[in-house]
Amino acid sequence: MTYLPFVLRPPWRQFACTASLVLAAAAAHAAGFQLNETSASGLGTAFAAGAAEAADASTLWSNVAGMARLGESQASGTLHLITPSLKFRNVGSRPATGQGLGGSGGDAGGTAPVPNVYVAKPLDNGLSIGLGVTAPWGLVTEYDDGWVGRFQAIKSSIETININPSLAWKASDRVSVGLGLNVQHMKAEFTNQVNYAGALLNAAVLGGVVPGSPAFTAIATAANRLESRARVTGSDTGYGWNAGLMFDLDDRSRIGIGYRSSVKYRLDGMARFANPAVAAPLAGLAAAVNGLALYDGRITSDVEIPAVLNLSYFTRLDDRWDLMVDAQWTQWSTVRNLTFLRADGSVLQDTPENFKNSWKLAFGANYRYNPQWTLRGGIAFDQSPVQRAFLTPRLPDGDRTWLTLGARYTISPKLAVDFGAAYIFVKKTLIDHAGGTPNLAANGLVNGYYDSRTVILSAQLNYVF
Repeated sequence: MTYLPFVLRPPWRQFACTASLVLAAAAAHAAGFQLNETSASGLGTAFAAGAAEAADASTLWSNVAGMARLGESQASGTLHLITPSLKFRNVGSRPATGQGLGGSGGDAGGTAPVPNVYVAKPLDNGLSIGLGVTAPWGLVTEYDDGWVGRFQAIKSSIETININPSLAWKASDRVSVGLGLNVQHMKAEFTNQVNYAGALLNAAVLGGVVPGSPAFTAIATAANRLESRARVTGSDTGYGWNAGLMFDLDDRSRIGIGYRSSVKYRLDGMARFANPAVAAPLAGLAAAVNGLALYDGRITSDVEIPAVLNLSYFTRLDDRWDLMVDAQWTQWSTVRNLTFLRADGSVLQDTPENFKNSWKLAFGANYRYNPQWTLRGGIAFDQSPVQRAFLTPRLPDGDRTWLTLGARYTISPKLAVDFGAAYIFVKKTLIDHAGGTPNLAANGLVNGYYDSRTVILSAQLNYVF
């Protein structure tokens, strides 16, 4: 058997945030790791008039200026169940040095609950105040142990919580404006296996052992298929702002603009390695590998969550029908590189991500069947920010199409319930990734494609007080 040496440095990459991260890939319903699910009322129309409709207190997220249109104190609470399916299909994958190939990883998706809560209250002089608590960014993917891409990714988990106090003002009969503050906390966890066998062989070569010699062969035999486990965790709190404008074109139609700023983080956490116990002739090599590369320590990583801009149009055609359209732009180009630094300032990992800015276009309609029931439908086309050349198993993202349905049942003038459902088709995603330096020898090659889809079910309770 031939073993390929590689440079002695941490052979685990894509271990964090942003793209690989932060990660909301499979469980994220929107492209990248964005969670567009902000209300059940909006889900029914694929969020086609999020910045213009102001259907309930959830307008606080999509366009804070919409609070000024509500006229009454409202509270809305939503629970979304997001169920992605993410299955890798192997075509030409190759094993890492000293390792077997492994399986396909099973279904890396799973069901994730995502809650939202909003409260809005009108004051005097056209002012309204509100508070929203949401989870706008996230990722959960987890492959089976022993899969072909285990040296690149096993578990990727990102969780965020955003607290958003806001103020809106009805400046005139036609114009409303709003402004909000965002306090956002993020925590992340990433795991993968490390090719310990390959690291030992590399250390042997650096120590002067000649590949193919009896000593090298003995080391290769003893080290065969040894693996370590790596786990990176980090968290931070960041701050941003949001603003909105809503303008009535006439008595039936209006436009809305909603903007959310980027949020910068410096994730602080730990890198930990579960290295295997070994005996001679590996003990000295293992000491070198553990001491120079695979050792526990603090890490930091600078991450910038992108800004988001929505432009929406809403029109009431007659007593029964509303039509709406929305264009959402996300500034994903803030995600360029993912760099992890150790406490001494040395680079633990530097990974190019090179996200591109993306668009989501949505079209929807409401139909008032009777005074109690309003029916909804929508379709959206959602661009992925991930470029194929930089696609990794942590975020195997692709362009997607949304088909949505929903309904509102008005129980009383003070109480209503919204339901929404979405089926998201993801374009077949091709992958050919070796995990970066030192590439194939350390991490193997993941070559094939992903079959992906997502189902979302949402329910929302609206109360006027």
